[in-house]
Amino acid sequence: MVDSIKGALSAELNSLGKATTEAASGTGFSDVLKQSIESVNKLQSDADQAIQGLASGQVNNIHDTMIAIEKASLSFNLMLQVRNKLVHAYEEVMRTQV
Repeated sequence: MVDSIKGALSAELNSLGKATTEAASGTGFSDVLKQSIESVNKLQSDADQAIQGLASGQVNNIHDTMIAIEKASLSFNLMLQVRNKLVHAYEEVMRTQV
């Protein structure tokens, strides 16, 4: 289970690194943000499908379902922390006296 979570985290970090590389190559911040949100949304959808499959009996592997849920949770928490940092940075800029 730990190896699976490490693999999921590694894949997520690779996708974020890829997004950062794309940002440096000319795509804008909004494109990177949109791509990241779509990635998190896809992981949430995958987790929902895994839960529905397990609940309906179509899938008997609870291990894969738990991995999908954990991937979705980790990616959502990462996105939430990025949002919190952006809001904090915005508030700091707005407090700056000119």
